[in-house]
Amino acid sequence: MKLTTIATTLLLLTSFAATAQAENISHLQQLLSTKNCPQCDLTGAGLVMNDLAGAKLERANLVGANLSQANLAGADLRGANLSGASLNSANLTGADLRGANLTGTDLRSAYLTNANVQGLDVRSAYLEGAVGIPTALGSADDFYKWGYAAWQKNDFAGAIGNYDRAIGLNPEFPGVYIARSVAKFRMQDDEGAVKDAMVAERLYFAKADRQGTQVAQALIAKIKLANKPTESNTNAGNGNMVDLVTGLSTMLLRFF
Repeated sequence: MKLTTIATTLLLLTSFAATAQAENISHLQQLLSTKNCPQCDLTGAGLVMNDLAGAKLERANLVGANLSQANLAGADLRGANLSGASLNSANLTGADLRGANLTGTDLRSAYLTNANVQGLDVRSAYLEGAVGIPTALGSADDFYKWGYAAWQKNDFAGAIGNYDRAIGLNPEFPGVYIARSVAKFRMQDDEGAVKDAMVAERLYFAKADRQGTQVAQALIAKIKLANKPTESNTNAGNGNMVDLVTGLSTMLLRFF
């Protein structure tokens, strides 16, 4: 009797597992053929580089799914479970992510311009290098951090975009002006670099931060020196410029 019960239980479990697997495949096929798959079970689905623009995935289970480089522009992902999913370099432009679970979600280098992120919690998500991160997703400190991550990869335009958002959230944040000044200098926007460094100097002075004031002043002097043709720096050529950039980089690191 006991052996019969065990055998029956194993048969039922096997049948259930097979059914569940078939349903997952069915849901995956449904998504790929119609782009209409709300509440679908797509756990661990491999969707790398798939064109899912405008897909209807409201409350879909996408735990651990690989959506790297997928096109999800305008997709409806409201309430979707994206825990542990990879959206590395995915296009989420204009996507609706309200209520989505982004616990441990990889959004590095993803495109988030105009995405609806109202009420999202991204504290455990990975957003380094993401493009167009909506201001609602972070604090001034967050955008400062993300800007520095882009700066470390020599993505100075991306760094400036994040610093712009940080300043928009907190215009009295002198360290961001220092960081943006250095990024602008690397983008050969010397006039903008000097203006940012001067704002930082004023803010540090107002806070009676002597060290910060001195750093801002030194930065202004270095940028101006780079544009002042003298016999010494002309003879030094590119080597002098490399030394200057290295000095600015070292200066920037003091604020992180």
